[in-house]
Amino acid sequence: MTTLGAVFRPQLPPERLRAIARLADETGLEELWLWEDCFREAGISAAAAALAWTERVHVGVGLLPVPLRNVALTAMEAATLHRMFPGRATLAVGHGVQDWMGQVGARAASPLTLLREHLLALRALLGGERVTTDGRYVKLDDVALDWPPDTGTNVQVLTGATGPRTLRLSGEAADGTVLTAGTPPEGVRDARRLIDEGREAAARTDPHEVVVYLLAATGADAPARLRAELAAEGFGSVPELGVAGDADAVAKAVQRLADAGADTVILQPTADEPDPEGFVRFVARDVRPLVA
Repeated sequence: MTTLGAVFRPQLPPERLRAIARLADETGLEELWLWEDCFREAGISAAAAALAWTERVHVGVGLLPVPLRNVALTAMEAATLHRMFPGRATLAVGHGVQDWMGQVGARAASPLTLLREHLLALRALLGGERVTTDGRYVKLDDVALDWPPDTGTNVQVLTGATGPRTLRLSGEAADGTVLTAGTPPEGVRDARRLIDEGREAAARTDPHEVVVYLLAATGADAPARLRAELAAEGFGSVPELGVAGDADAVAKAVQRLADAGADTVILQPTADEPDPEGFVRFVARDVRPLVA
């Protein structure tokens, strides 16, 4: 079955998160995803709050920019969430927006090298290993977590990826991949192929989850809002991107992504969504029953 969720976009102020997280929990929404966008809201603090306010909804963070974070800190924060809320959190890491990284003086000369080193060290630390490494960016000297995630917890580290090299790296070194809302069904197929190339090169046979954001709008002005956001993001001419309409239209768009290889589809409201709470209800109560 395709997993379905929704995004709490950081264009909303942080104080709106509590009501929306609780609503997601009450309506049976499977997953609520948060973003760490510069310079809006932080991913770990928002995820911890959302998890504490709820009982069952799964909370994802997609994604944490690795240039901003020492890998030991990422591991400590991830392990803390997994121990306090076992089985309910998913964290994705990635390059981050390079212009934003430049603004804070953290832009890496080789983002791919940094991401590779971060992924390998992070997965090892969360697996309870003691790590010593002297990479170009990641340097650890006899580091191990005192409180790694419990052995029975399914801890996955996902990475956000768009370009071919990062997609291959995700297959090689991550447990799953997050694809942006700029990925049409054919793009998901291409991404799966590149991920599988990385998995084959690393001789990996474990499951690899693919999460795809789907820009969605509903209501009387939905087509206009969708067109405006796609145009603002430079995607106005990309076919089969985003969906505007009722629950049936949205469910069919979700199914197209699932048929292309998405395991999880996260519905992303437009930045100007007039009723974020209503969007969560729409996803959980109207779209979910129509998705296989």
